[in-house]
Amino acid sequence: MTLSLRRADARRIALAAQGFARARPETVGTRQITGALQRMRILQIDSVNVFSRSHYMPLFARLGAYDTALLDKLAFSRRPTWVESWAHVASLVSVDDWPLLQFRRDALREKYGDDDWARANQPLLQWLRDELAARGPLRPAEIDHDARSGSRGSWWGWDDVKNGLERLWLFGDVAIAGRRGFERRYALASDVLPPRALQTPVPRAEAIAELVRRAAIAYGVATAADLADYWRIRDRPAVMAAVHDLVDAGELIPVRVEGWEVGGRPAKAWLHRDAARPRRVDATAILSPFDPVVWFRDRAERLFDFDYRIEIYTPAPQRRFGYYSLPVVVGDDVVGRIDLKADRAASALRVQSAWWEHGAPPDAAERVAEELRTAARWQGLERITVARWGDAADALAGALIADRHDHPDGRTN
Repeated sequence: MTLSLRRADARRIALAAQGFARARPETVGTRQITGALQRMRILQIDSVNVFSRSHYMPLFARLGAYDTALLDKLAFSRRPTWVESWAHVASLVSVDDWPLLQFRRDALREKYGDDDWARANQPLLQWLRDELAARGPLRPAEIDHDARSGSRGSWWGWDDVKNGLERLWLFGDVAIAGRRGFERRYALASDVLPPRALQTPVPRAEAIAELVRRAAIAYGVATAADLADYWRIRDRPAVMAAVHDLVDAGELIPVRVEGWEVGGRPAKAWLHRDAARPRRVDATAILSPFDPVVWFRDRAERLFDFDYRIEIYTPAPQRRFGYYSLPVVVGDDVVGRIDLKADRAASALRVQSAWWEHGAPPDAAERVAEELRTAARWQGLERITVARWGDAADALAGALIADRHDHPDGRTN
């Protein structure tokens, strides 16, 4: 039997699965951060830092203002409990999940461990392993990459050293033992991860089945494409085999969601049996482009009728919404997008543009304004200013009683 869900039901299920049906805690400590991470299972990392590093933002969206040093301690210490891995893409995952991704590291080793560069640079790769074994965790800048001796072969440039370290990380020979700023500190995996993570690899089919199960819990309701994308699993037959096993076990329930179609026909979807089905979700949040709620653009369009693209690489005159516009949730829907910039020299949060989507409620401006005040405090910024670009800019400026500033590209409504 296939259940039927309205699109609004699916939205609320999806947001609840990601933690948005919960009230934000009054205080945020390691326990609250760990709980949010365990619901998501994964935290994508990206280098863009216009407003905040992207891996800090999903926790802010769910928990409110928190001390990012607490996440840093969990993820970027010599002995982390959350570790960087190629999972969705470069992401933080629980150390306990490291064995589940061994099949991914094996595939990357097969792809990059015997190509032309790797064959030409085997002496460098071994030298890097030896350096890390002898000296412990190192940043690329700390490695004597231009020294040469008979045992080291030809001269190695910085790019070769960085390339080598990244490959060793992809293979799992090396793990990340912290960062300075955004620069990684590399170490042998055995110096970072506990023996249980290194000695218990999970067979590929079993690992994919477990990752699909975790994606189903994290999403609440999903198509096969959604479940595959959560961990970027390209093997559709393996994903479908996992789905069928979960259906047979009663863990996934086939559903038909209003408006979810493929080729003009209803899309196959599944509801996790433990998914909360709240009648109401009343969140207010600013999302990272790499938040699991919106990182798979096809899913964001199905759930929220939200057509989302990042315009960082779009020439400025052709941008529709701004350089780094962030989705805005009010209630149980994505109702707008805001391009934010932290101007630290001026201690100002700059709203470079602001736009409404369909369905923004009458109190959206006031609610988003309060979230922006929280965001400014979180970033240690003293004031908020609003540009004149976007159909929500005037309403937000009014709700904030904010000064206006000129958009750097001269854009106005």
